[in-house]
Amino acid sequence: MRLSMSFSPGGDLEAFAAQLPELERAGLDMLFMGEAYGFDAPTILGYLAAHTHTVQIGPSVLSVFSRSPAVLAMTAAGLDYVSGGRAVLGLGTSGPQVIEGWHGIPYERPVQRTRDVIEACRKVWRRERLAHEGTFTIPLPADQGMGMGKPLKIVNAPVRDRIPIHVASLGPKNVELTAELAEGWVPILYLPEKAKAVWGDSLARGLAKRPAELGPMDVIAGGPVAIGDDVDHLRERARPNVTFYVGGMGAKGTNFYNDLARRYGYEAEAEKIQDLYLAGHRDEAAAAVPDDLLEKTSLIGSAGYVKERIAAYRESGVTVLSIAPMGDDPVRTVAQLKEWVS
Repeated sequence: MRLSMSFSPGGDLEAFAAQLPELERAGLDMLFMGEAYGFDAPTILGYLAAHTHTVQIGPSVLSVFSRSPAVLAMTAAGLDYVSGGRAVLGLGTSGPQVIEGWHGIPYERPVQRTRDVIEACRKVWRRERLAHEGTFTIPLPADQGMGMGKPLKIVNAPVRDRIPIHVASLGPKNVELTAELAEGWVPILYLPEKAKAVWGDSLARGLAKRPAELGPMDVIAGGPVAIGDDVDHLRERARPNVTFYVGGMGAKGTNFYNDLARRYGYEAEAEKIQDLYLAGHRDEAAAAVPDDLLEKTSLIGSAGYVKERIAAYRESGVTVLSIAPMGDDPVRTVAQLKEWVS
């Protein structure tokens, strides 16, 4: 297994950049940053790339609706250039709350949009002329514009003609697409013991259609990490985040994270969390998050317990352990985990 971690834009950027070389030496393999409706990820990742030498680096999720397919491809190619060929492009559909509420774009055919964007990006990186018809049409048809559009190819020669694409997906159809077309899968709130029951059929269908040249698919999953004999209380730090996703990310019937909690077997708890959150009772919603869910989606406990959790993630198919160190010495945590996962 390899190790990845993310930078949160709410943190101290300069301090994190200064620590990155130590994290690399300790064994960090991948560095990601998410993007929702705060700072854009590629700008910050370009800055961090200048402070790294070996780690793969990329946005964990850029929404397939937030930028044109050409801009997504150009952004990944640019990050690959400044990092010397170490970029990864993380894609996802997000949800209607963000896409329609923040970007002002209809949330339509998200799974097909993901397929179309992947195809377009790979055409750009191969320096083919970009032409596509699907959820978008490139070039724009003459009757929808000035009639001057023609297929173009990227001016600069990308460092690589195949930049790894990771897809953050949860729903059955999107997970199937991910297994078919992406180099990596990034499931959030991943519970190893439930993964096969929830996603096994979708993964099998997608892998059956997967082109041989893509090779095996990486599975990037994990959670908060703290190692020690008196660290169990640190799981509480994850409670607000789980509450937000399960309770507030979306509306009734359109919250993918709430659906996931239900598929894990927490049907009553998921409904209660959402009802309380949407009614404005945030503290009560947080209290309703099952302790069992917090425990099993993290790696917090004694050294022996964390080793057991690593084994559970490995057994479920995880190839890249995604960690969020919660102690005051993340370099030491990375070094210890690297020893255990190698």
